[in-house]
Amino acid sequence: MSQISQISPAPLSLSAAAARNLATATVTVPQNAARTPRWLHKLLPWVNIDGGVYRVNRRKILVGTPGRLVVIAEGAKSRVEASSLRGIPLFRGLTDAALADLSGLFAVERHAAGQTFVKEGDAAKTKKLLIVAEGKIELSVDGPQGTRLRQNLFGPGSFFGADTLFGEASLPAVKALDTAIVLALDRAKLETHLKKHASLRKEIEASSAALADARAHSNEHGESVVDLLTTQGGEPKLPTTFVDYEEDPREYHLGTIQTVLRTHTRVTDLYSNKIDQLREQVRLTVESVNEWEEWELINNADFGLLNAVVPTQRIPTRSGPPTPDDLDELLSKVWKKPAFFLAHPKAIAAFGRECTRRGVPPPTVNLFGSPFLTWRGVPLVPSDKLLIDGKTTPDGNLGTTSILLLRVGEGRGAGRRRPAEGGRPRRGRARPLRSLHGNRRELDRLASGHPLLLLGGPDRRRHRAPR
Repeated sequence: MSQISQISPAPLSLSAAAARNLATATVTVPQNAARTPRWLHKLLPWVNIDGGVYRVNRRKILVGTPGRLVVIAEGAKSRVEASSLRGIPLFRGLTDAALADLSGLFAVERHAAGQTFVKEGDAAKTKKLLIVAEGKIELSVDGPQGTRLRQNLFGPGSFFGADTLFGEASLPAVKALDTAIVLALDRAKLETHLKKHASLRKEIEASSAALADARAHSNEHGESVVDLLTTQGGEPKLPTTFVDYEEDPREYHLGTIQTVLRTHTRVTDLYSNKIDQLREQVRLTVESVNEWEEWELINNADFGLLNAVVPTQRIPTRSGPPTPDDLDELLSKVWKKPAFFLAHPKAIAAFGRECTRRGVPPPTVNLFGSPFLTWRGVPLVPSDKLLIDGKTTPDGNLGTTSILLLRVGEGRGAGRRRPAEGGRPRRGRARPLRSLHGNRRELDRLASGHPLLLLGGPDRRRHRAPR
């Protein structure tokens, strides 16, 4: 049997595949998945800085704020780092040897979740200094209506009860909200130890007297008091006073974020048409610089917002996810013109779920053309630079993070940036551009509106500030 070959019919028109050879594809500029809106940059009020140094002058502080203690876990045991005991105002004036002696007096206590291990009015247990190593600790008292009122909430690194070691003060009821480890310094044990070590007793008495004198001459913020007198008649003797300043104020030295962008002239000359290859390389690099700048503003060990928060302004959540009660507690601490909350998007989502579960869905407000959740009229601004367990994108919905409540403006907190030449403020940092083999090109302006330091030759530079 012979096989008859199939003959394809002749085409009646040009095929689409052949026609595509004469067409030009419409392409987009490279997309950057790591780019974020960077709301923090838009909400901070930037100020001009001369000389690259920003000095924060304050009134003189006589009584410093309590510090955060460092607890070191060594297997099943825990101990407090001796030098960190200076975070307790009572021990701030002690020598290193005295602090090392005191650190050995703390006993480790473990308490189960829900256990009230110090009862209000129990004289045998209410005279002690407690340091939280792990877990959350609640202090509560009897309210006037017969209900229990939460007095305070402490997390790891916090301490309480220092005033009970001397004087008539005593602890309220102390309860472990979850499995907790605390380090305890009992008053009776301390007194027994001081009887045997006269030099340590003298140091503690001197430090206690200095603290009492400083508190007598300071206001509730620890600043030196200004003597005033209210009069309604007569000729009373008016007090004389002055406002003292810090002699060694905090200084912030501006840094730079730098890199060298390498592009081959063959690429920029042959493959630049409607989309400029060099411009896109610069744009993507500048976006990365801006993202890193926001990360530094939040996480830098020296000036980052997270590390600038004093321990007395830190609170743990009551149960786990952030609740309206937790944000209300933050607002009670930052009540002087709070501007906005700053949190990871997943933390904001967790807060929204808690609000919905309670039947109080938070309202929204439009800023910069985008909707934001609010609480008590204060917007919750998302930023993935507030890490969850050290990651910008966690593996799941579990993890711990931080929520910041900021007040902004010079005198309450401010952004810092150096001005451009001629006194005009820069919106970004100068960025030199050069190709790999020495042919340099000039770019007038980036699409993002940032200034650019242009290198046109060995001795020719030009700077364009944003219009």
